[in-house]
Amino acid sequence: MSRSGDVNATLHYLHRTERKPFVYMVEPPQGMPMAWGEIHTIPDIPVRNARLLPQPASLDHQGFALHVHETAVRDFYDPREIAEVYYSEIERLLTAATGAEKIVIFDHTIRSIPKIREGAKGVREPSRYIHNDYTEMSGPERVREHLGPAEAERRLRQRFLEINVWRPIRGPLQDSPLAVCDSSTLASEDLIVCDLIYSDKITETYSIGHNPSHRWYYYPDMQRNEALIFKGFDSDRGAKTRFTPHTAFDDPTAPADRLPRESIEVRALAFLPPE
Repeated sequence: MSRSGDVNATLHYLHRTERKPFVYMVEPPQGMPMAWGEIHTIPDIPVRNARLLPQPASLDHQGFALHVHETAVRDFYDPREIAEVYYSEIERLLTAATGAEKIVIFDHTIRSIPKIREGAKGVREPSRYIHNDYTEMSGPERVREHLGPAEAERRLRQRFLEINVWRPIRGPLQDSPLAVCDSSTLASEDLIVCDLIYSDKITETYSIGHNPSHRWYYYPDMQRNEALIFKGFDSDRGAKTRFTPHTAFDDPTAPADRLPRESIEVRALAFLPPE
């Protein structure tokens, strides 16, 4: 199949069970697995080329959008450069993309197969299980974690978003690209609350149950100057798009000599002005 077309891929959902799924973000207690959940693997799911949409995808209509976004960062593996250069760039990007009056960037994740092979610490593998980073509970929880008590309660009375900004560290990215679900095709019953367990707290993410109505998209051959932004949470319960499930997947049309996956994902709060 042409690299410019849609692909069929195997995606990993979760079965809904009486037992609550969980993932440890630290070493679990002795005898406890790192994660538990009944995986529901579905083959041959169409993943459409979002570059071919008649109108570009948007946060309001699909829950995600692609932006050409140049960066002055030279080394994405340098924490100081990320904090001093990249976070400011992302703040400006998200202010323009959302119209927010305040942006709070609170963390980032680097996923790098080459660095893992080298034994580097602090990097992760691509996540191949469909998830959304926040839930109805953990969305507001993030605001309280990253703002002072008085400002947090004031901001929680206004609309806010939690936005992820994902980009390749090197391109073209063909190994384990990111698939995003059109949020408007997501039903509330598809959302499965999953515990995310740290050493000092337990928070939540959503795992996702399979629904044949889901429409999946990706941007093939993403380059270093492209940033994919997507909603992880929208406090407006009436919004068309509120959560954007996503996952890495194997592109069957990717060339054998593709570069191994390297990417960075920034997470931020975007506080919108009162309407």
